[in-house]
Amino acid sequence: MSTKENVQFSPTLPYSRYVDPEAFNEESKKIFRKSWILAGHASQVEKVGDFMTLDIAGEPIIVSHGTDGELRAFYNICPHRGMKVENADKGNKKILQCGYHGWTFKLDGSVNRAPNFKTNELGIHSCMKSIRIEVQNAMIFVNLDQNAPSMAEAYQEFLEEMKEYPFFDSLKLVRETRRVVKANWKAVVDNYLECDHCSIAHPGFAKSFDLANFCTTTHDKFTYQYMTASKNGEGDQARFYWVWPNMMINVYPGDGNVNTIQVIPVDAVTSLGIYRDYSLDEKTTKEKEEYFKFVDQVRLEDFDLVEKLQKGLSSEAFTNGIFSPTEHAAVYFHELIENKLQS
Repeated sequence: MSTKENVQFSPTLPYSRYVDPEAFNEESKKIFRKSWILAGHASQVEKVGDFMTLDIAGEPIIVSHGTDGELRAFYNICPHRGMKVENADKGNKKILQCGYHGWTFKLDGSVNRAPNFKTNELGIHSCMKSIRIEVQNAMIFVNLDQNAPSMAEAYQEFLEEMKEYPFFDSLKLVRETRRVVKANWKAVVDNYLECDHCSIAHPGFAKSFDLANFCTTTHDKFTYQYMTASKNGEGDQARFYWVWPNMMINVYPGDGNVNTIQVIPVDAVTSLGIYRDYSLDEKTTKEKEEYFKFVDQVRLEDFDLVEKLQKGLSSEAFTNGIFSPTEHAAVYFHELIENKLQS
């Protein structure tokens, strides 16, 4: 077998970054603890007392709708002894209670009652610790870094792009599914950012959309992929956004057919995929059932791909991969990672 030494290709990140616990910890610290992370949609905490929980870089977070109408985010940790306060993914409560010593908290995070203490004036321990929260286009974002730039500053171009979808404020959550994926979070994002695999791995998707006219553009902290829903190029467009570091927004043809994907890093070789489907109308129709069947099939095919890929990333056969000329979105993703790790 002969090779041409003068052939140059763009290299991927080292495969070790997809399997090494120390690399995972570095990314948690330098990326996920310093970035705006999607928590969910405002429709999920629409009423007073509504809450939802999530984990960011190993930190449990809770978002609640207060009696004053404000949305707030806190570390989901009791200030008494460090116990996780709320264990449900979502719900509605007037008071939050820690299951260890019975401390209770108001929806604004302040202590309601601290058993065995004669006062609620406990200094910094008088309230669950707050974190930054912003709502943009009805999407709720949180950030563990108190000194990070605002969403308006850090994601200006993306927020301008979202003005194309004024109906986001009217969307309602129709369903949510979660899946533990046995793959590094970057492998899941890599897979999303290219469609070279679509004709092989997604036959149903390939039949439904015009892959020959699949387009990808890169922007400040996000990428945009789109194609028409017909082979003649005259159908409605399907639009796919990836937003740094771990969020995807898919806008399919139809009446407000939107879904979001969050890839939550669990450990070096495991991720949690949170898939939320939204619509302007919460009623289930035959068309929606067909749409859900379609997106579920694509997701299952991707799960199979990235989990098989993860096994290969542990091999010593190669130290890294190479990008094809059409994978510029994935190239940009890797460049952002390298920049954050070096900063």
